[in-house]
Amino acid sequence: MNRNSLLLITAVILLSAGCSRNSVSANAGPPAMPPVAVRAVRAQAADVPLTASAIGNVEAYSSVDVKARVTAPILRVAFEEGQNVNKGELLFELDPESYRRQIAELQADVAKDVASERQAAATIDKDKATETNYESVAQRSTALLKQGILSREQTDQAVMNAQGARASIDADQAALQSAKASEDADKARLAETQLSLSYCRVYAPISGRAGAVQVKAGNVVKENDTTLVSLLQVTPIYVTFTVPENLLPLVRKYNSERPLQVSALTAGGISVTGTLRFIDNTVDSTTGTIKLKAEFPNTERALWPGQFVNVNTQLDLERGRVLVPARSIQNGPQGQYVWVMNPADQSAAMRTVQVLRDYTAPGQGSQEQAVLGNGVNAGEMVISEGQMQLAPGAHVRLLSGSAT
Repeated sequence: MNRNSLLLITAVILLSAGCSRNSVSANAGPPAMPPVAVRAVRAQAADVPLTASAIGNVEAYSSVDVKARVTAPILRVAFEEGQNVNKGELLFELDPESYRRQIAELQADVAKDVASERQAAATIDKDKATETNYESVAQRSTALLKQGILSREQTDQAVMNAQGARASIDADQAALQSAKASEDADKARLAETQLSLSYCRVYAPISGRAGAVQVKAGNVVKENDTTLVSLLQVTPIYVTFTVPENLLPLVRKYNSERPLQVSALTAGGISVTGTLRFIDNTVDSTTGTIKLKAEFPNTERALWPGQFVNVNTQLDLERGRVLVPARSIQNGPQGQYVWVMNPADQSAAMRTVQVLRDYTAPGQGSQEQAVLGNGVNAGEMVISEGQMQLAPGAHVRLLSGSAT
């Protein structure tokens, strides 16, 4: 066999081998995609509270600026700044000396008025006796004049004496009334000064927390001028917040059935519960919100005036709502959807859902849940991690930590 024949045989063998490999590759088809590793949880049905959330501001239940009601120097401050004081507790003591002197003078004036009144009464009694005597003389003189025993001049004199006695009694009555009026006026001034003397001891009008003291012992304070200290009542306490006006019908509806419960969460993570007490009578047209006010017992002093807190108002309790993890919700051209796993064949399907709102159950470590209106039934497996690698009909493989 010559060289040319060997080359031809070799070429035929190589060509046959190439055609055989191409035929095998064409019959095998594309390789299968491996299952996508995901985590999934089971959609749950639960009773979910319908709440309105807002940022609230803590306000004192009542606030009083304590001022002096008289003008006097301060002798003593009877409390410490920042102290809790009780209603009726002594706060300040003012110098009472000037009012005591005025009281002594007015008491003397009243005593003098009483003496003048008694003297006027005695004078009236004396003048009445005189008037009786003169009246009797005038009557006898008139009778003797008719008999021709006395002259006209003598009779007229007797009548004039009787008239003068009556005029003296009238003057005495006026003096008595003047003495009584003077006594009443002095007694009124005495009572006013005694009241001013009582104002020299300043007591707490409410129970509350004392702020900074604005004056010290030795300072002279004026009547109803400088604020001595501010008292804030913090037990109970108010939290004021606003909600959108579209929630007003729901707030009014449920609050008419029962007082709405309001929870406040402080920046330190402390949660307290109170009751809605006030709905404002008008909507703020500039913000489209309505102001509400809730009352909290605040026995533990978790809330402090001026503090900002997160407020949740529970309007209603919706029964049997379907919950899925909020992280499982995806956004697409057709709206929001989730991936649902079919346990029979471990395949994933896209499902459009209606998300009503987000909800986080009370308690530490609670994850945010999406409250669904429709799209998923309780018990279905919803993929919560690994959605970015999914396509409709793709097979999945559950990682550890998934619900079973």
